Amino acid sequence: MYAGAFDQTARPRLSPLGLGMVVAVHLLVLAGLVRLNVITLPTPLAVLSVSLLPPSPEIKPQAEIVPPKPKPVERRPTPLPQPVQLATAADAPAPTPIAVAPAPTFVAPPAPIVAAPMAAPTQPRFDADYLDNPKPVYPAISRRLNEQGRVTLRVHVAADGSASEVHLQASSGSSRLDQSALDTVRRWKFVPARLGKDPIAAWVLVPIAFTLKD
Repeated sequence: MYAGAFDQTARPRLSPLGLGMVVAVHLLVLAGLVRLNVITLPTPLAVLSVSLLPPSPEIKPQAEIVPPKPKPVERRPTPLPQPVQLATAADAPAPTPIAVAPAPTFVAPPAPIVAAPMAAPTQPRFDADYLDNPKPVYPAISRRLNEQGRVTLRVHVAADGSASEVHLQASSGSSRLDQSALDTVRRWKFVPARLGKDPIAAWVLVPIAFTLKD
């Protein structure tokens, strides 16, 4: 037991400095051998360069089409027919009352206003007693020649009763008798025609007879 212990303690130890010097010496010796081509270092491995090419545009990867799985058909139970219930009169809804529109009231249209017929105008008069119109003069020559006949004059009587116009409507056949009648009637006064209460102008025919019996 003491002998082993003695051997371990008696072995000399290498210091770190000495170890470094030993390593340096070995390296120097190795470098000299390499320079003298006594020792050849192994050639380094070649580096393999690989470039990846892009995929061709003509060839497109196609996705795998997977058909959808069919859905299972859900089976529903067939409903059983329900018993039909007959509706009674008590269950029937009450009828909705129908509103009756009142009968239209017809209003009679107002009676048209009819103007009262205007009174027909009265004709002028020349035979009134209070007028005192003179008779036409019978010409002496006509008496000696036995001239007689009937003259008709057309006279326009103004609203004041005067003869504004006198025309020969029918001759007696003697110009002397016709002229005597015209001259006399132009001086006559007439009762003018009237429309209601208003005097108006109007035309009138005046007959004058010449006879030898007068």
